[in-house]
Amino acid sequence: MRVGVMSGPERGDAAHKAARMVDDARWAEEAGFDTVWVPQVPTDFDALTAVSLMGQATSRIELGTAVVPVHAQHPVALARQAISAQAAAGGRLALGVGASHHWIVRDMLGIPYEKPAAYTRAYLEVLNASLSGASSVDVENDRFQVHNPLTLAPVAPLPVLVAALGPLMLRIAGEHTDGTVLWMADERAVAEHVVPTLTKAAEAAGRPAPRVVAGIPVCLCAPHEVDAARERANRILGEAEVSPNYQRLLEYGDARDVGDLCAAGDEAAIAARFRRFADAGVTDLSVRLLPLGTGRDELVASKLRTRDTVAALAADFR
Repeated sequence: MRVGVMSGPERGDAAHKAARMVDDARWAEEAGFDTVWVPQVPTDFDALTAVSLMGQATSRIELGTAVVPVHAQHPVALARQAISAQAAAGGRLALGVGASHHWIVRDMLGIPYEKPAAYTRAYLEVLNASLSGASSVDVENDRFQVHNPLTLAPVAPLPVLVAALGPLMLRIAGEHTDGTVLWMADERAVAEHVVPTLTKAAEAAGRPAPRVVAGIPVCLCAPHEVDAARERANRILGEAEVSPNYQRLLEYGDARDVGDLCAAGDEAAIAARFRRFADAGVTDLSVRLLPLGTGRDELVASKLRTRDTVAALAADFR
């Protein structure tokens, strides 16, 4: 199982965000992580721009988006941006995309959020054609009628991953992409729901074994602080109450919320949780560092301890 770390644009102005994310990528590469995963926060920094900047400052580590909403731009426009970012990163981009949620697409962007799975399938047909290296993108389906010359081509194979939670989206991911990017999926949901559905669809489509990227919060803390860590995860990362997609995914597992998903405790407890995800079929773990403390200094120190522990554990799963 590959282990990566999330780097998000959570604080500061644009100039400071960019510098901090680049620093995060440098550290992750030096620490031996496999991937830096960049979330596309709906109100914040552009993930593919971040990948381009990170790519200029690193040489080995994979750089992934987790994930770019498909409703926000035309698939040919996204392909151009992804190919450009991939070139800037020396061919190290993993493009994660997703249908997002009603509260982002409909309520924030003002775009209809009807039949998101069907829209995603149609979108991927155009996106895949745009990333194929062909001189022209010619796709007509229920949602798009595209005849667009395109001289750009990926500088290396460019994996596409889809945020897929329900059975239909998992089948689409298996049939049309290289795997899935998950959030709010615990070990049982991965082993009994995600992996079987995704793998069966990939096999039927004649595609290679898919990647399964599972995102989880991680907090290094004393055993008596575990409940506090889970409460903090629910307070700052909780989304299930406004996202029916996550609510449905939780039904496939044992976790009730993101706090239950959190790998919290000492190094042994975190390692054991990582092993359970690996045994469930996760190919890539995406760690969201979760600091614990009462003030800035304590939070920073907690984050540094957690990231160093995770970096040490990552080597054991290669």
